[in-house]
Amino acid sequence: MKALALPVLACLIVCAPLTPAQTVIPLYPASPSAPDTEKQYFSEAWHTNVVTNVTRPTLTVFKPTNGQNSGSAVIVCPGGGYMALSIDSEGNDVATYLAARGMTAFVLRYRLAPTDTEATKEFGDLWAHDRARLDAMIHQDLPLAVADGLAAVTYVRRHAAEFGVSPDRVGIMGFSAGGGVTTGVAFGYKPESRPAFVAPIYAGGEDFTKLTVPDDAPPMFLAAATDDNLGLAPISLALYRKWTLANKPAELHMYAKGSHGFGMRKQNIPTDHWIDRFAEWLELEGFLQK
Repeated sequence: MKALALPVLACLIVCAPLTPAQTVIPLYPASPSAPDTEKQYFSEAWHTNVVTNVTRPTLTVFKPTNGQNSGSAVIVCPGGGYMALSIDSEGNDVATYLAARGMTAFVLRYRLAPTDTEATKEFGDLWAHDRARLDAMIHQDLPLAVADGLAAVTYVRRHAAEFGVSPDRVGIMGFSAGGGVTTGVAFGYKPESRPAFVAPIYAGGEDFTKLTVPDDAPPMFLAAATDDNLGLAPISLALYRKWTLANKPAELHMYAKGSHGFGMRKQNIPTDHWIDRFAEWLELEGFLQK
């Protein structure tokens, strides 16, 4: 993945709140060439709520709910094969957990490949029967998603005072495809878009093996399952190896079971508690302390 130039960011525009604690911020000015085609529905294939056809990226804000703002922020990038966003288990639920621990969380709805009525079924069909076409779609759409990730970090850093956070305490995390976005940010940031930490969770995306770890690379937290049914566990191992060989701080949790996409789902196995290990790591790194 190559570092991508950031588009000019919009001024803060606050839309109608989803709840008293949340606002939605458009990441860029509305463009007539990018009509709003976004949809949200319950996917029978994935058994969860998903968002599809995002053409106008946004950040949904989850403010700290425990009365103690740590001054840290995190951008959460849900996964979904660059064709959908698993908006609850890999987005809103994660943000709610972290907000309860003093962080300001931003769920990023990044640009996705256009799909028909059932994106998750379409993804499954491509994965099973036309991997070359799926890979071509990912190759085309991933740079846009990474650009949105970089723009999100830049936006929150520039507006840090408005959210009561420090610009040097803004991190990014993501799941599966969102982990690919996070990895793209980890390798491709500029000074204004440097994240304070990165957390790719069972990350997917394109090959990064030939990329160089930045000299000022942030600390990295990784979690994945050995039995990942999409075969993505080696990506987390390779990222951990690349970071540690560059003498950068990293922590890896590789679970024996959990499959792909465990997110915040409860399966009564150790992956149910990966988010607690992440919170402990954030505490160790100082991001949950004022």
